[in-house]
Amino acid sequence: MHTVFYQEISTLKESEKRLQEENKKQKKKIEFLEKNVEALTQALLQANKQRFGVSSEKTPDYCSQLSLFEDTEFFEKDIEDIPEKQVVRAHKRLKRKQGDKERLITDIPHETVEYVINQDEGCEICNSALEVIGKKKVRTELEFIPARVRAIEHVQYVYKCINCGNSDEFPESVIKKADVPAPVMLRSLASPTSVAWIMYQKYVLAVPLYRQEKEWLRMGIELSRSNMSNWVIQCAALWLQPIYEKMHEKLLTYEIVMSDETSYQCNKEKGKKASSKSYLWLHRNGECEGAPIILFQYTRTRSGENARLFLQGFSGFLVTDAFSGYEKVEDITRCLCWSHLRRYYIKAIPLDNRKKELPGSAGAIGRAYCNKLFKFEKKWKNLTPEERKQKRLEESVPILDAFFAWAKKVRTNQEPLKKALYYTLNHEEYFKNFLLDGRIPLSNNASENCIRPVALTRKNSLFSDTPRGAEASAIVFSIVGTAMANEIDPYEYLVYIFKILPNVDFKYEPEILDKYMPWSETLPDTCKMKKRKIIGEDINENT
Repeated sequence: MHTVFYQEISTLKESEKRLQEENKKQKKKIEFLEKNVEALTQALLQANKQRFGVSSEKTPDYCSQLSLFEDTEFFEKDIEDIPEKQVVRAHKRLKRKQGDKERLITDIPHETVEYVINQDEGCEICNSALEVIGKKKVRTELEFIPARVRAIEHVQYVYKCINCGNSDEFPESVIKKADVPAPVMLRSLASPTSVAWIMYQKYVLAVPLYRQEKEWLRMGIELSRSNMSNWVIQCAALWLQPIYEKMHEKLLTYEIVMSDETSYQCNKEKGKKASSKSYLWLHRNGECEGAPIILFQYTRTRSGENARLFLQGFSGFLVTDAFSGYEKVEDITRCLCWSHLRRYYIKAIPLDNRKKELPGSAGAIGRAYCNKLFKFEKKWKNLTPEERKQKRLEESVPILDAFFAWAKKVRTNQEPLKKALYYTLNHEEYFKNFLLDGRIPLSNNASENCIRPVALTRKNSLFSDTPRGAEASAIVFSIVGTAMANEIDPYEYLVYIFKILPNVDFKYEPEILDKYMPWSETLPDTCKMKKRKIIGEDINENT
């Protein structure tokens, strides 16, 4: 009896133990699933925020960063910068200033249309003649004149000397022809203005060739997209590539280069599927050094060897993201972009169901440290490079030390935050290199701004059909981008280049090209962008 009783107790204990183990397993599984649900929820919220939210990286006003810093020294510094709250009156729309419309139309041609009474008409009462006693300006309208095309026949006159060939003294006839400017393309209907307009439409306004084809047809010309593509490729190789190569030589003489890369599709790249990725690389100089130069490079792969070959001969500071391919570039000091780092921390900030950031997270603390550095840079914007470097050593270094010390102490299982911390600590040396020179920018945003036209054109045009087309696109992007950065009208500049360079022997005298670079002071006034003062703001009419 007792034996059976003890056996039952033993069985119950084993069953209890087994149930406890199963319970632990179930709890672990539930915890794991809850973490997965939370991670997926956050991923969905972040994706929705990225797709439908504000694209600006500015920290929301409702996120107080001051309490995130554990160090009271940084806390006190931020306290000093807080303005006192002040009640302001409701916003009211300002009345339009006198002369706003006149400033808008100052530099364009004017035409006057006068309305007069027929001379046969007289006074309605006594039928006497009417005389003019004054006139009144009724209104001013802005008329749009659509583009028009015309065919220009170039006719060359041939002359013969009336004496030579008719006398014993001058027995040989003398024939002389009038000078005719060389064409932008031989045996083609292409003209400097038509090629420049096609390039401007595609590479500045992002209008793909198939849409331009419809516009040409509307004007009565069946100009196919294949013809336009051929014009772009040929003219880029003949007249723009020499300028591109000259710009490349000058870029390598600078001490700061900023680089980035983006995907690009080329359908007929040998050995690759049409849907596979090729790449456009961007290389530009720093904003504190010389005339702006913006160069694009087409490559079939993303290998860092492409950047190494393009930047061969450059020795200085290279500002990029953390892509490992740039490690292959020789004789450079790498400086990483703090905007990229800040984005990692922004993605690590958890959101509530309204897509609002939850306060007090480690991601918010990381972003606050980054914001502090950017705040300093904004304050020091007008300082000389030497003064800025000194300020960085005095005020940015303590922030950096505190930031990296904080990053080393953080422990988390949250995947986005783990990525942010890894990105921070794995490249600590490169993130600190901006302290070496006051000209080094804290971020690579200038490069990203330059690469946006490529993204927009890629979205509309989808792809280049051949590698030659992709290389021509890289060249044209470089020319128009550099022109706009130097405040040169890209369309007028292309027209000028296509008119002048076919008649210049620059192959044997490359130094002649110096007069035609986008930053040359000898460019005609027609190439310079027109700036206007409109309602209190400077704007650029061509961008």
